[in-house]
Amino acid sequence: MFYVYVINLDKKVLNSKRFKERNPAYIKGKPCVYVGQSVHEPKVRFKQHLEGYKSNRFARKYGTFLRHKNTGVKNPYNKRSLAERAEKDTAKRLQKKGYGVWSG
Repeated sequence: MFYVYVINLDKKVLNSKRFKERNPAYIKGKPCVYVGQSVHEPKVRFKQHLEGYKSNRFARKYGTFLRHKNTGVKNPYNKRSLAERAEKDTAKRLQKKGYGVWSG
């Protein structure tokens, strides 16, 4: 089984030039998030990010909690390819809503 997860990021991530460049349509006040996919359940993967295990630097430094509601994620997926597609779709959808998003 494979999972897609969304980690809420502290707004301090907006001080990162790279993050801001990837989110030119960010709407002030909207959440900032990291979207990923893994064979591990979201709570386990979130903990791994915070501990630095195969972690994304934004998720490790700015991760605050897992966002479960309003993400549109339908876990679990039975194929990695489906989870990868869902990760990309989730990131695009949240960006269209004005979120600051970093993915994969």
